[in-house]
Amino acid sequence: MKKILVGAIGAMALSLSAPASAADLAARPYTKAPPPAVATIYDWSGFYIGINGGGGSSHKCWDFVDVGGTLFGEGCHNATGGTVGGQIGYRWQSTNWVFGIEGQGNWADFSGDNVSLLFPGSALVTGDRNRSRIDSFGLITGQVGYAWNNVLFYVKGGAAVVGDKFDIYAASGTPFAGTLLASARNTRWGGTVGAGLEFGFAPNWSVGVEYDHIFLGHQTRDFSTPGGLLFQTDRISQDVDMGLVRVNYRWGGPVIAKY
Repeated sequence: MKKILVGAIGAMALSLSAPASAADLAARPYTKAPPPAVATIYDWSGFYIGINGGGGSSHKCWDFVDVGGTLFGEGCHNATGGTVGGQIGYRWQSTNWVFGIEGQGNWADFSGDNVSLLFPGSALVTGDRNRSRIDSFGLITGQVGYAWNNVLFYVKGGAAVVGDKFDIYAASGTPFAGTLLASARNTRWGGTVGAGLEFGFAPNWSVGVEYDHIFLGHQTRDFSTPGGLLFQTDRISQDVDMGLVRVNYRWGGPVIAKY
């Protein structure tokens, strides 16, 4: 009897010291795996319309043309000021490359003047103050760009047209100072190149900055008095530099692609 009791006690001690089986362990709670990350790609394809505003400067040089065609320099000035306008265009995107075409029209007030080096005048003789103003311009351009998701860098180039007004006033300190002596108007065609950086801040909205240079070469213009008589002839050369802030709204293309 004593041996049986000792054996039972030993078996019980052995069972208490043995490790728990898998069936004895509590079940682990089930955790759902997180969904795979989805990358969002901004698509620049589609039509867009927008507004722009900024400032610019036009460098102009005047040369008096005598009856024999000889040029005599009258000096240069920078016509500076502000501009506001709008643009409409279409872009299509292939992988990271973006191609487009755009038309832009702006009102402007780029104005400046200088006293003629050839006809400065005096207290006895009226001299010339040559004044110029750009009051409008338009651009028709193609674009090539590269996109990093919702950031687009592009270059552009094409044709430009500018509305010019030129005036000759009597110079200060001379007889009839400030009097309009003669004027000329001109619609002038040239070329343009530029570059911009645009940021898509919403599925259909973007904001950007752009620089443009307009090449206008030189043209010869006849100046007429307020009465319509020929006053003088000048050859005027000019180019334009501008910085613009643009806001565009896009439609008619994919909004967002995902993979």
